[in-house]
Amino acid sequence: MPVSQTLTATQIDERYRYWRLHLMMTMYLGYAVFYFTRKSLNFAMPAMLSDLGLETADFGILGTLFYITYGVSKFLSGMVSDQTKPSYFMGLGLIATGVINIAFGLSSSMFMFATLWTLNAFFQGWGWPPCAKLLTSWYSRTERGFWWSIWNTCHNLSGAIIPISIGFAAMTWGWRYGFILPGVFAIAVGIVLCFRLRDRPTTMGLPTVGQWRNDQLEQAHEAEGRGLAFKQILKTYVLGNKYIWLLCSSYLLVYVVRIAINDWGNLYLTQRHGYQLLSANAAVSLFEIGGFLGSLFGGWGSDKFFHGNRAPMNLIFALGIFISVAALWLTPLDNFVVLSGCFFAIGFFIFGPQMMIGMAAAECSHKDAAGTATGFVGLFAYLGAALAGYPIALIIEHFSWEGFFSVITLSSALIGLLFLPFIKAQQRAGIATM
Repeated sequence: MPVSQTLTATQIDERYRYWRLHLMMTMYLGYAVFYFTRKSLNFAMPAMLSDLGLETADFGILGTLFYITYGVSKFLSGMVSDQTKPSYFMGLGLIATGVINIAFGLSSSMFMFATLWTLNAFFQGWGWPPCAKLLTSWYSRTERGFWWSIWNTCHNLSGAIIPISIGFAAMTWGWRYGFILPGVFAIAVGIVLCFRLRDRPTTMGLPTVGQWRNDQLEQAHEAEGRGLAFKQILKTYVLGNKYIWLLCSSYLLVYVVRIAINDWGNLYLTQRHGYQLLSANAAVSLFEIGGFLGSLFGGWGSDKFFHGNRAPMNLIFALGIFISVAALWLTPLDNFVVLSGCFFAIGFFIFGPQMMIGMAAAECSHKDAAGTATGFVGLFAYLGAALAGYPIALIIEHFSWEGFFSVITLSSALIGLLFLPFIKAQQRAGIATM
């Protein structure tokens, strides 16, 4: 039955406003907790090194196993989530990762660590695609940069809390509680997600977001390829889309830099600059605070100044990544404020592309393949993250921190080059530029 015969315009407006705010708050909390149970290892690492006698390369192996598995899971779960209810998919995934974090905190052998952290990676992949599906279903093209950037700051809020809270738990009660406490919290929030998330507006008797906002770009996106089988959508709009492949390449390098700084930053500060663990973690937390602001500015700026074209803003941010990484490497000072400022700047500039590339993938793919498209580019992102694990650990061991910074500075320069083809590139008729 048409919506107009069941709901008045006022009722439609009220329901849209309620659910858009409600879903944003629920997704924000849910994905922030996913992130908490994903990054707990990194900030308990120094305490585990001293307590268990493990090598730096052991954590590199765990990181590489995690990121490869997580990337593959994002792609596969993206295809599943586009055809299932986001509530149960995301909620059950968070419950599972909570249970695994608790089990990890109760383990001691490298074999169990590797097994559990790989399993954690699989269920972590259940968090992102439902969010991408909801963000593209409930928010239209001309406003999505702002709303997506709001949601994306959950990475940074959680990431800023993690170093201090996990570091405090590890130093006060032992590293095991750095996994057990987040695990318990994840189970509780996962249950909430199962009951409080919803599907697309049309499944609730509402018009599409393009119709509701009278957004012509969004309506064109909704109409394109309507009625195609999912297999054909996957072939034409994801695997056969050259823009998606360019985004994959740039995303890989963005994550090499992001994960390398985030995962190894506290170790760099403790080894090269002689900081205590809590001080080093506090400096790294500014990476996430900078990312919080960078995400907001990137999404808002691409809407405000470039009318939904993500490429120019990405190029500006890529230049900032290169300059700020070089500054952290080359500064001769041990000053806490200077080094923390470098981490803040890198976070600000890296989280712009980190957010906008995923959004661009959803916007230049099929409307019904948002989770699949973002999951596919996410696969390459976490191949980049995997390169920031064991391979970077070997570089640190053999070439010290000069080798580390040589790799991520070169990666930073290549990010900008990969964005250049998008500056004037237009998508297919009816879909705006990246």
